[in-house]
Amino acid sequence: MNVRRLIPVTAVTGAVALGLTALSACSSSDAADGGIGDKLNVTASFYPMQFLAEKIGGEHVAVTSLTKPGVEPHDLELTPRQIGSISDSDYVLYLKGIQPAVDDAIQQSGVKNTVDAATLTTLEDHGSEVGGHDHEGEDGHGHEDEHGHEDEEAHEEHSEGDGHNHGEEGGADPHIWLDPVKYAEVAQGVGKSLEKADPDHAADYKKNTEALVAELGELNTAFETGLKNTATKTFITTHSAFGYLAERYGLTQQGIAGIDPEAEPSPARIQEIHTIAEEEKATTVFFETLASDKTAKTLAKDTGLKTGVLDPLEGITDKSPGADYIEVMESNLAALQKALGAK
Repeated sequence: MNVRRLIPVTAVTGAVALGLTALSACSSSDAADGGIGDKLNVTASFYPMQFLAEKIGGEHVAVTSLTKPGVEPHDLELTPRQIGSISDSDYVLYLKGIQPAVDDAIQQSGVKNTVDAATLTTLEDHGSEVGGHDHEGEDGHGHEDEHGHEDEEAHEEHSEGDGHNHGEEGGADPHIWLDPVKYAEVAQGVGKSLEKADPDHAADYKKNTEALVAELGELNTAFETGLKNTATKTFITTHSAFGYLAERYGLTQQGIAGIDPEAEPSPARIQEIHTIAEEEKATTVFFETLASDKTAKTLAKDTGLKTGVLDPLEGITDKSPGADYIEVMESNLAALQKALGAK
């Protein structure tokens, strides 16, 4: 098992998803049963992709997430019916490397309009950070950006189980959605691909994309302004998902290396975190919303630090600090401002 506890869920734009039909083969034949009718049948791999598809697609798409509530993306195993639902899709949006089973199914599906979000921006290697971490199944291959340039840092493959260790040995960090600027780049690529997939509604897709990019721009400005003047630039987290966010806003992420978020840290790592906290005036150990806070509380007790929640946004539930991507990111900003002593 990898060191994270990821519990993404199906969610709808602006609200928590309640009662959404789970993982059925949503072909056009479903129309008689209240299905998608003449809408574009879109399959999204997990929440960050679903949010984009729903925001940009608007009324012209029917989006199904492949990841049910409570299922960890890395461990997702697809049923034959789920695999069939991918093949019946008009458009598939995913992030290669997060879910090996999904990657394999999509590759074999034969769907014409298949978009890997990782190819719509430039992936980076955040493995040099203290506390780099494992993600089984995450992609170590280089990706090309929209200009066709391969990310050299992401090129080297590291094999470990179903995937590789991108934290300690290097490789592509997939958490692009936690940087509003990179997420906006992905949104623009998704918008263009939807225009091509469904040209009859291209004008609406373009309009919706521009609106979402503007909203993400406002979010970026809020982070820039809110984190510009802080007492410290260092935050500690049990889930090292925030490398892009830290880089974007001049922060330093200190992750807890080589352990599960729910496992107790070694005495040596506790001492190391204690030293980092003293030197960098860090105040808080962050844990994620849907994982145990055991590690964070252990560190806090042994180092005199506080605990807080920083949500990696891999799913939305009623426990999330917000109803959708924008609200949860705003909550993350508030949590960072408090922890870093924003002035």
